[in-house]
Amino acid sequence: MAPQLANDALFPLLELVVAPRSVVRGRGLMAQCQERFSALATRWLLVGGQTSVGLVLPQLQAVGIAPVQVVTLRESTEALRRELAVEIARQKVTGVIACGGGKALDAGKLAAHDAQLPVVTIPTTGATCAAWTALSNIYSPAGAFQYDVPLRTCPELLLLDYDLVQTAPPRTLVAGIGDALAKWYEAAVTSSQSSNPLVVMAVQQARVLRDILLQKAVQALEMPGGDIWRQVVDATVLLAGLVGGVGGAACRAVAAHGVHNGLTHWPRTHRWLHGEKVAFGILVQLRLEEMQGSPLAGVARTQLLHLYQRLHLPCRLTDLGLGDADAAALAQEICRPGNDIHRLPFAVTPTQVLHALQTTTQPWAKTQVPAG
Repeated sequence: MAPQLANDALFPLLELVVAPRSVVRGRGLMAQCQERFSALATRWLLVGGQTSVGLVLPQLQAVGIAPVQVVTLRESTEALRRELAVEIARQKVTGVIACGGGKALDAGKLAAHDAQLPVVTIPTTGATCAAWTALSNIYSPAGAFQYDVPLRTCPELLLLDYDLVQTAPPRTLVAGIGDALAKWYEAAVTSSQSSNPLVVMAVQQARVLRDILLQKAVQALEMPGGDIWRQVVDATVLLAGLVGGVGGAACRAVAAHGVHNGLTHWPRTHRWLHGEKVAFGILVQLRLEEMQGSPLAGVARTQLLHLYQRLHLPCRLTDLGLGDADAAALAQEICRPGNDIHRLPFAVTPTQVLHALQTTTQPWAKTQVPAG
């Protein structure tokens, strides 16, 4: 039978990079995974934050895994990307271990991607799903978001060691809760009417993720290390990553992450973690949806405000150290071409974003909505 070229053109190639090849969960994992490391590579580059390297490196060495090079970092930048490429070539590295929080994991994943090497991710906080995803973010040396880089694969191995995660400050898990909650609110606004079975699955997973966090987040933080705490860590690190892997970009980053990206251009917000800024972005997105006539968005915003107050997540622009003098320029930055906010199913203007930024905690009043 002749190929159906016309029909094929209707179905462009779509590659989904869904999940790591292997995910191992538990406590004291390093001693149990020596053979897994040996099967992947023999000359390792270890990339991580200073604190995380201090935790992970001795455990690796204790089981006979001695990285030939260790690189500590603060930002995932293009300069670091080039530096890691040079070190990989110079040391004849055959595998990358990335440990720490989101930026360290992103930098290690990207280095492995560029060199076409396997990567093992070892998150030391529950702050993001970066240990899972086939995506790395690039920032400026000053910490401003620049762009993201899609990767060919998810990590070869993800080690979720609860002992390591429990060493992190509770605030990091709170940030992970904020970041993971965004999966539902972003997926719902872009993809809830999709007929694509995989996207439908991702949206439903995002709903389950939201429900787990709404029901268990407070209790998890009250009992660190317990069963509920582990469930919430699994949700922020693993389930959140799976939603983005199955659902693609529209289920991964929309207006909430667009607000985060804009905020990173203000140095005063750098003391706030990625997920904390994303959490504020959810409130901004829901306000924008209210301005489009969605009463359910107002209900969701009110529900989140109650949770945020218990978790000490930012609810107002002033909580992030910004005021009216910053708001207009921030709205312009959030609306710049290419920012994730433009994945919303409706157009937004800087004037509307400014209004949303300034009214995240206020009762809904249609008469206050700017014209555009």
